[in-house]
Amino acid sequence: QVQLVESGGGLVQAGASLRLSCAASGSTVRTMDMAWFRQAPGKEREFVAAISRTDGTTYSSDSVKGRFTVSRDYAKNTVYLQMNSLKPEDTAVYNCAASTTVLRYYWPTSYRYWGQGTQVTVSS
Repeated sequence: QVQLVESGGGLVQAGASLRLSCAASGSTVRTMDMAWFRQAPGKEREFVAAISRTDGTTYSSDSVKGRFTVSRDYAKNTVYLQMNSLKPEDTAVYNCAASTTVLRYYWPTSYRYWGQGTQVTVSS
């Protein structure tokens, strides 16, 4: 059974940085496509970033491109989301997702496993 546990969220001011972590168990980040999604109150779940299991290619949404970076650490079996230059509109619950095969990296339905989420709040 794959489990994903996110951490690192919090309350920060606009312009600050945060690093989210997603620790995996039951499988390895080397063998799974991993992604970050977020959901703000009253809004649909939104793709943020993903990293390919095959070659480590990363993808990110236009809204975070140039500010957020996804990476993985095999030794710690953890995926990270480095978030810089945070904006109030980045406020959301951030979820880590994983699957052994992903049809479309930006589709939530592509991912079988999900973490419980971590809250990120950015004040202006």
